[in-house]
Amino acid sequence: MPACVLAYSGGLDTSVILGWLQDEGWDVHCVYVDIGQPGEDKQAILKKAQDCGAKSARIVDVTEELCRDFAFPVLKAGAKYESIYLLGTSIARPLISKVMLQVAREVGATAYAHGATGKGNDQCRFQLAAEALDPTVQMIAPWRIKAFRDRFPGRTELIAYCEEKGIPVKATSAKPYSSDENCLHVSYEAGDLEDLSVAGVDVVDFTMGVSPQEAPDKLEEVTVGFEKGVPVSINGQKLDAKDLVEKANELAGRNGVGRIDMVENRFVGMKSRGVYEAPGMTLLYEAHRMLEELTLDRDLMHLRDQLSPIVAEMVYYGLWYTPKLDALFAFTDKAQEPVTGEVTLGMYKGNLSARRRSSPNSLYDAEIASMEGGGSYDQDDATGFLRITGLPSRVQGTVTPRSY
Repeated sequence: MPACVLAYSGGLDTSVILGWLQDEGWDVHCVYVDIGQPGEDKQAILKKAQDCGAKSARIVDVTEELCRDFAFPVLKAGAKYESIYLLGTSIARPLISKVMLQVAREVGATAYAHGATGKGNDQCRFQLAAEALDPTVQMIAPWRIKAFRDRFPGRTELIAYCEEKGIPVKATSAKPYSSDENCLHVSYEAGDLEDLSVAGVDVVDFTMGVSPQEAPDKLEEVTVGFEKGVPVSINGQKLDAKDLVEKANELAGRNGVGRIDMVENRFVGMKSRGVYEAPGMTLLYEAHRMLEELTLDRDLMHLRDQLSPIVAEMVYYGLWYTPKLDALFAFTDKAQEPVTGEVTLGMYKGNLSARRRSSPNSLYDAEIASMEGGGSYDQDDATGFLRITGLPSRVQGTVTPRSY
């Protein structure tokens, strides 16, 4: 029998897909990619796959790699999709595909199956990553196969199939939305959130922190240390990437930081509404930007700001393993060399504010910037500077005067 690997979560969809693949004549190797999903009994999920006839089942923990090699490079680039979304799900998908192909090579599988729908972004991220890493891989996306959709048009048919096959599932009523979790964030979409008249923060049961209204009525300070643009410490304690993100989640979450509600443009062309919470990454992004204000040259910072949306778009679309993104990350690595130092922020009811910042590479010179008399800046120099800068405008104004 041919073999395939299945990105397996143990939920209703992938449980059905496991059974369906077996019905179609595949030996299925289930892979639960651990990217820091909280509150799940991973061993129970593994046992369920084995009990349902999987040829093999395993858990692969890549949480540290997700933070260190995927989230932090995107953070260094200052990339936010459409200026808001911190890309928590987008970042994880190419790593999941990498793991799936590594397992496929180990077990001799020729195909890779996943449960993403034909409407969303995840199908793009899974497949584009897989094809870049192994162009020979056969992708199986059941929700893009008409015969599968005809057989399982809705949740009722999925549950009935599980009952017929003896597959244990929680056959409860559907949640008013769907969610996707990892250590970087939680995303919420679909269900009641498709109605734009509904306030997303009122519908969603957030899990990573309290609401701003419930946060302490007292400002809490936190200090984040960076080396070459990479966060390395919190409150003076050096931490590995995973532990640092978890600590940032804890501190920012209890202060109501990091909730957004947005309508975004999906890669496939439609607009969709998403609610996100990313307390720790919101804190790290803000601290990183504050340190860049001290350490990056003006023109370099402005160029980086022009490139950040390009990085965000490529990550969102799933174009991780591409020469273009490799080159953009290489630029970022060079640009971030001076971004070393510490930033202290104040957290208060969902807000972040600068308290203190320092860097051995600071370009801020109080004597030059001072509004007081004296200092090392000669204001007379500005006259010549402005005469030269204004020359093209004076010539243009003589030739084609503007009305005013």
